[in-house]
Amino acid sequence: MAKVASLSRLALDAPALDSARNDLLAVLEHVANLQNLDVEGVEPMPRPHDTVNRLAEDEPGPTLDRDVLLAMAPKTEGPFIAVPKVLGEGGA
Repeated sequence: MAKVASLSRLALDAPALDSARNDLLAVLEHVANLQNLDVEGVEPMPRPHDTVNRLAEDEPGPTLDRDVLLAMAPKTEGPFIAVPKVLGEGGA
């Protein structure tokens, strides 16, 4: 378990290693139990419940006045909201 903790970059003392070992063993035991289940005839499903996308019309609503919006921004550059640069040189 110490090697797993090291690979996970977790600094665990001896009691925490014992606790993590017990947790991991419980997870592995649960997975082994799942592998023994008879799922013949059970249809796979993408999620555990039925969901339906709400496809409402995309209609514009009320907007803020530009001056009000810029006044709320933490930093502006002229008529724009300034944001930190996230892309390196050359774009994407």
